[in-house]
Amino acid sequence: MIARNQNDRQQRRTLLAVLALNAGLAVALGVGGWSADSSALLANAVDNASDAAVYLISFLAIGRAGSWKLRAARFSGVMLLIFGAGVLLDAGRRFLVGTEPIGPTMMGFAIVAAVINLICLQLIRRQHSGDINMKAAETFSFNDFASNGGILVAGGLVLWLDQAWPDLVVGVLVAAIAVKGGVDILRDAARGRPDAGEPA
Repeated sequence: MIARNQNDRQQRRTLLAVLALNAGLAVALGVGGWSADSSALLANAVDNASDAAVYLISFLAIGRAGSWKLRAARFSGVMLLIFGAGVLLDAGRRFLVGTEPIGPTMMGFAIVAAVINLICLQLIRRQHSGDINMKAAETFSFNDFASNGGILVAGGLVLWLDQAWPDLVVGVLVAAIAVKGGVDILRDAARGRPDAGEPA
């Protein structure tokens, strides 16, 4: 019981830290995406905002019954699927109406976001937890880090080619990564084991 209480406290501290980092990053990426007219940056901003909301749900799930944790994990998975669909719609809209992304701004924000997401990923992995919500948090941070690399490449291509399509392609890829993450989380939740050794 003492070990579990210590583990719960550590998880709470970790989730609060990554929640704050993701919330701040969502605001920064939103401003950057709007100023750079970048579908990829705006997609990443919405992704980080949804991550922050899910981290809050996961925080509230700590110490509760396994069934509550499973519901929280399912919510996390559904959030990612909804986010992916929204980004695909926005990319389609931008393809039809046109867009003029700014490559250097995309690259600058992508580097900052990659550093922050790497910090989040390391904080979560230090927990060595089998908890399904911590695994979901790890999935989110890894997805974000991968997306930042894609945005960095897209920004370079936009700058080099002076065309918008790399930004749109990466926006769609970010959505695809989110959908895959959502499916993985829902698959883990469907197995019905929120945490090793913990009754549901």
